[in-house]
This record gives sequence, C-alpha cells and structure tokens, in this order.
Amino acid sequence: MKFIIQLSLLSVCLFSCEKGLDDTLILKTSGEVAKPEELSAGISTTFMSSSKAYDQPASWVEDELLTRFTTGDALYDDARTGDDDPYTGGMGPVYAGYSCGACHKNAGRTEPTLHTVGGSGKYNFSSMLVYISRKNGAFFRDYGRVLHDQSIYGVEPEGKLSVTYTEETKSFPDGETYSLLTPHYKITEWYADSIRPEDLNITVRIPLRHVGMGQMMALDHDELKKLAEQSNYPQYGISGRLNYITERGVYQIGVSGNKAQHADLTIELGFSSDMGVTNDRYPFEVCFGQVQMMGMAMNGIQITTRDMEDVDLYLHSLGVPYRRNVNDETVKKGEELFYQAKCHLCHTPTLHTRPRGAVLLNGTKLPWLGSQTIHPYSDYLLHDMGIGLDDQYVSGLAQGCEWRTTPLWGIGLQEKVNGHTYFLHDGRARNLTEAIMWHDGEGQVSRELFARMSKEERAAVLKFLNSL
Repeated sequence: MKFIIQLSLLSVCLFSCEKGLDDTLILKTSGEVAKPEELSAGISTTFMSSSKAYDQPASWVEDELLTRFTTGDALYDDARTGDDDPYTGGMGPVYAGYSCGACHKNAGRTEPTLHTVGGSGKYNFSSMLVYISRKNGAFFRDYGRVLHDQSIYGVEPEGKLSVTYTEETKSFPDGETYSLLTPHYKITEWYADSIRPEDLNITVRIPLRHVGMGQMMALDHDELKKLAEQSNYPQYGISGRLNYITERGVYQIGVSGNKAQHADLTIELGFSSDMGVTNDRYPFEVCFGQVQMMGMAMNGIQITTRDMEDVDLYLHSLGVPYRRNVNDETVKKGEELFYQAKCHLCHTPTLHTRPRGAVLLNGTKLPWLGSQTIHPYSDYLLHDMGIGLDDQYVSGLAQGCEWRTTPLWGIGLQEKVNGHTYFLHDGRARNLTEAIMWHDGEGQVSRELFARMSKEERAAVLKFLNSL
C-alpha cells in the first residue's frame, strides 16, 4: 500500500510497496486519511483552503523539479519591465498584462475592472483580454486579435474598453428574485484611426483559474473522443463536440481556453501577446508593423525557451484543491440535485489522464500526471450556450455561441483566493446563481430544472458547488 503523507506545504514523504497508484492512501496535513471523494486530482490533490489554495505544488514536486517550479513561479509572478533586463525586461511596447500573475493572482483570476471602473479606465490595470475583429472574422491590420489597453512610456495604448450594463430583474417560480447583467462594449481612444462600431466585433475574457492545468494537458484524448460520441442527449437538447485546431502545424484536439481553442497552455503566446515579450516561437513584437512603431528598434528574443518551460512546469505541477465538506448533509443533497438537474451531462465529474502523463513545451516529461482519476466536473467539449452568450467570435471549429464546459474544480475557493465571484467568460455573472441562469441552448434544461427547485434546494446546489 502506498502512503503519500502531506507533512507540510512543500515536504512530502512517500512510502511504497508493490501496489499501483489506485491503492494509494493520501494523508492530509491533519494526519487523517483523505476520502476518495476528496481527491480532486489523485496524487496532485493538495489540502489547503486559504487564499493560496490554487498556488501550491503537487506532492511529487521535489528536488530539481521543485527548484524549477520555484523559478517558474517567480517568472509567472514578477512584473516585467520595459527595459532590457535579461530576467524581467522586454515588456511592451503595448501589452495587456505586466506579468502572468497580474491577471492570475495566486494562480486564480484577478478581479477585472469591468464592474469597478467600467472597463479599462484611464490609468487602471484592467485584468482582462479584449478580442476585436471585423464582423466577418478578419483582424484589423493595425491591431491584430487583441486590443492592448496598456503601454510603456512614450507609446500609446491601442485603445481603451468601456462597458455599460443593462440589468433585468427576474423571478424564480417560488417568487425569489435575481437579476442578470447584459454588457454593452465600445472602444475609445484608438491609437490609430477609429474603427466604426458597425465594422467591429468585441468579445471580452476575464482570466481563467489556473486550477488543474497539468491534468488538463494529460487528459486521455480517447476518453474525450468517446465522450463526444456519447454526448448526445436529444431529450435534453445536449450534444457536445470536440474542438479541433491547428497548432504548431498539427491539426489536433483543443482543450485549453474558453472555447478549447488551444492544445497547450499558450505560455509563448501569453508572453508575446499579453506582455509583449518576444520569444523563439513569436520573435516579433506584438505591435510590429503598427504606424506608431515605425523606426523603433526591435530588441530580439526577450525570454528563453528554458525560462518559458519553467513557467510551463509551474502551471503543470500546481496542486488541485481537495473537495471540502463532503460529509455535510446539505452538500450531499446539493450533489443529488446537481445530477437531477442534468448538470453532470456536461460538467462530467470524473475523467482520467493518459498513462504517459504530460510533456512540457521544451520536452520535459511529467509522468506523475499519468494514469490518474480526476474530478474536474467538465467534459472539455463545446456546447451551444444560446444566443445570450453568443460573442460572434469563431475559434477553430467553435462558433460564437459555443463554449467549452468550464471545469468546476476549485470554484468554491475563488472568492477566498481572489476576492470576487465574477463568472462566465466576461464576468457578467456576479455569482453562481446568475451564472446558472445565463445557461441557454444546451444548458436550458439545467437552468429550468434549477429554477423550479425550492429556495432551499437551490441553496443546496450552490453549497455543493462551493465544496468543489
């Protein structure tokens, strides 16, 4: 029998006999044996529920891996600067974030300024991405796919986002009220010629939680293909499908991002597009070719592939918070109601990782992520979520109304980690109830079944979600 004893946040002892990982017993920091239903990510489960719950290494991160994890953590969190420092320089000239951690505080989702200042604000860091395109899906020559609303000194931001909301108050059948916010976006302060609103499509993305990134990269794709084949429930209007995208010249399954539009964790793309830091995969400045950059010297590669792989390692080897309050009777009732509302048909509770684990962007292998039973509460498939959430933005095979099922693990700790409860791709939902009530299309049946529950039953569902 194997015992993984979590002695401290970073120290783990492993005692093993001849049985496999399925026979592993994991001891929590309290000395208690973890219950199977608490183990969100097998041996990568961590037992913390504080503001650092998303930001802990898995138990198998030791020795050289731990050194590289720490290096990657620093590169993830430390602010880039606009100078030529070999470690922290290279930011800009235009950018959306000054570090990975700027948008993903504690490996979570930094509170965006959409609700607090109504968009980018004049001087505020906004913690969001603004995708812009023509109505036909083409990009604008002077801007590209992302509007960079921040810039270094002497350079103009590409533009600023403004948002207003229309609020509509509604009632559940039992009389309890709730309200939904519909966002209305516009761009101001264009650095070049203004783009006519009738030519412009805007979609906003708030940061994703970086929970379970390594497990996502190690998913068994054969299992996902079977899910896609079996994810057809005409009686409930549900039919999920995989997104296929071309990345690194390979046509493959996408699992990462709001629309499963990437096959990896986009480390190189993040440094390039989000921070303006050039690298071997994206050697040109993100603003290369813009009118305001004419005559400006380009500075070559600003971060090495080895450093980016340490960031990749950091994300892959973060632990996943354990499920809490599994013996609470209200949580148990909420779980039953979650199934009764058919939420599990898209938010699949249990998946598995492939035997070989995952491989990082520069070839480092992580076999510890392999052959694990995990509980992400997602099928990682695309589902039509209805016209209300249609952003008119196509990603691979994903149409505007289609979104990858959001993994729910760790969702109950978001407020503690990041101080807010904004959900959905653009943060329009201010709490879980609003997020559920925005479900339409393939999510309509679950929304209606949730709405018809009693107030106490709805509260039980929310308590269950907050235990994940």
